[in-house]
Amino acid sequence: MAMKCGGALFVVVAMSIFAIAVANKDWSTVAGNWNPWNHTGGDFWDYPHKNCYERSNRIVVGGSENWHYGFNYTDWAMKNGPFYLNDTLVFKYAPPNESTFPHSVYLLPDFWSFQNCDLKRARKIGEVTSGGGQGFEFVLKRWQPYYFACGEHKGIHCKDGLMKFTVWPLIRWYH
Repeated sequence: MAMKCGGALFVVVAMSIFAIAVANKDWSTVAGNWNPWNHTGGDFWDYPHKNCYERSNRIVVGGSENWHYGFNYTDWAMKNGPFYLNDTLVFKYAPPNESTFPHSVYLLPDFWSFQNCDLKRARKIGEVTSGGGQGFEFVLKRWQPYYFACGEHKGIHCKDGLMKFTVWPLIRWYH
């Protein structure tokens, strides 16, 4: 039991450090000029991150690529983070037809399930027909890690097609 709790604690700490690192990834541009007593001029304090607004954001998963097989969504999430509480993720994908594979969206319960693309305890949040048109929306309502994956073809899209990503929304600090 202690080993399981220790492993869970390690995952929580590692994800927290990762979220902070992603949130502060642009600090290196001002490291040599940082002065906590002088906040004037065009320095770090005037530079807003592209997802840092005083309102919730509506973010299309994958950007213009949408949700499809073969696109690296983990890489996309790292490059487009951080994500904040009450941000809305929009999943868009073509409904199945003769020329496209069906896709769905599952919310996985934990990091182990995410790492192994194990869908046994996952909750389906997007049916194969839900992503058409304007797509469907998922709001990041809680401060917790969210693990998303495509569950079609018994998890092959997740395992081989890179159709999985995780986000841990940060608390939005207004300035």
